[in-house]
Amino acid sequence: MIHKTLTHFLSPLFMVAAPIFGYLGDRFNRKVILSCGIFFWSIVTLSSSFISKEYYWLFVLSRGLVGIGESSYSSISPTIIGDLFTSNSRTMMLSVFYLAIPLGSGLGYILGSSAKVAAGDWHWALRVSPVLGITAGTLILVFVPEPKRGSVDQMGGRIKTRTSWLCDMKALAKNRSYVFSSLASAAVSFATGAFGMWIPLYLARAQVVQKTAEACTKEICSSTDSLIFGAITCVTGLLGVVIGAATTRFCRQKTERADPLVCAVSMLGSAIFICLIFVVAKKSIVGAYVCIFIGETLLFLNWAITADILMFVVIPTRRATAVAFQSFTSHLLGDAGSPYLIGLISDALQQSYATSALWRFLSLGYALMLCPFIIVLGGMFFLATALFFLDDREKAEKQ
Repeated sequence: MIHKTLTHFLSPLFMVAAPIFGYLGDRFNRKVILSCGIFFWSIVTLSSSFISKEYYWLFVLSRGLVGIGESSYSSISPTIIGDLFTSNSRTMMLSVFYLAIPLGSGLGYILGSSAKVAAGDWHWALRVSPVLGITAGTLILVFVPEPKRGSVDQMGGRIKTRTSWLCDMKALAKNRSYVFSSLASAAVSFATGAFGMWIPLYLARAQVVQKTAEACTKEICSSTDSLIFGAITCVTGLLGVVIGAATTRFCRQKTERADPLVCAVSMLGSAIFICLIFVVAKKSIVGAYVCIFIGETLLFLNWAITADILMFVVIPTRRATAVAFQSFTSHLLGDAGSPYLIGLISDALQQSYATSALWRFLSLGYALMLCPFIIVLGGMFFLATALFFLDDREKAEKQ
């Protein structure tokens, strides 16, 4: 298990690069930086698929370098959207953008698994997405405009100079809404990172326990569970982001704290259904998939809303840095270590009865039970965000 998580654990390279791209994104042409990052990501991904097992260390390094390209567009893209739209329009456009996270993740499972099985070689799973990445980078470079920072905000006309990086960091550290929403985002990242790695295996082990499937002893196993989980991730990502945007738009008519409150309620609701996965999986795979569907939908509800909270409480010339450090925090406390941690706990529990199929299933389930507790903690952070949201938004508007 730990071996499987090793390449994912090297995503701290993303964290190192994110602050750099945040700094650049607040000061230079954003779409050029964005496109270069996507090109780098695509080339490194494609190149890594040709590395032989004798150079495993080089393969691990190349998978880590992918995070550098990822950090460019994840740090800069939301700030471009923030400067093109405002109010409810911005919420909707950010929702469309953040569909790429669950939708891309789900399609990655489907395309990667299909390519692996069709070719009989897992290396082909890394040769599909680079073509799409290079195409997207080219389209951005040619067609996406470079808006003036703060051009659609009320404060846009009053922005004269940029502050230093140190001043930006001090201001963000004092911004309570930003800090708490970033910690909540890390909780979401923790759960999604662990689920993406371990839920398909957990469901496969559940079927072995139910005697509806045989334990896989081959190097390349059937990808049915990965395909189903990928399809569910695509659908729940779409539903979650759309429902989140619509719910927030409606709730804003009732309260000005709608954004963080919707996030908090969705996180707490998600924790309930994710707990139920580990209750029903031993008896019913269909029931487990239903719980996954509802739990992921509620979990994905807050992605775009979290970005919109940041746009409200951070001034335009500081947003790329804010997005970058929010990503840094999310990966550092979230998916950079959660798959490894879950695997470590499961391995430790499994040592007692290593040959038992039932215990292999239960040990992984017990390890994954850490996720709903982290999600509840994220919901608490969003409630804390709601306490300070209006004050921090007013400060940003007056700056």
